[in-house]
Amino acid sequence: MLKKITTVSILAVMATMLCVAQGTGSATPGTPPDPQTMIQMRVNMLTTLLGLTDTQKNSATTIFTNAFTASDTIRTTLEADRQALAAAVKANEMGNIETIATTIGTATGQLASIQGKADALFYSLLTADQQAKFDALPHGGPGRWGPGGPGGFGGPAGFAAQALRRSPQQ
Repeated sequence: MLKKITTVSILAVMATMLCVAQGTGSATPGTPPDPQTMIQMRVNMLTTLLGLTDTQKNSATTIFTNAFTASDTIRTTLEADRQALAAAVKANEMGNIETIATTIGTATGQLASIQGKADALFYSLLTADQQAKFDALPHGGPGRWGPGGPGGFGGPAGFAAQALRRSPQQ
């Protein structure tokens, strides 16, 4: 009997913790936060991990905001291109598939360039100690979600940071 009470109590505590962890949230469930909130969350995380100064935090926010703004039109076009590719596949339009795929490749390259430049600017803000901490993070840094990242906007440790991790130490 005591074992059952203990088990039920533990399960109740775990269920309560799960409910509290879900939070009430102001956004619709499943909806990502707005870009400015994502950027602020990224800068906060980097501050915690690397000990950014206020000046570095302000600069990082500007860098990531500018990168997001520069990539906005490309991401919108890329979404439309992916839909067009899906339609061309369904219609068996081989010529259009080739053209659209090439367009998608170009847009993806443009996003990689924007993110790489933002990464380089951010990395240049860091002290040698912060760079060493950043380099030691998994996948070149926090937020490395792959090309374009979630919703098309990669994290602070994008393509350039990944390349830096692979380069030989000097």
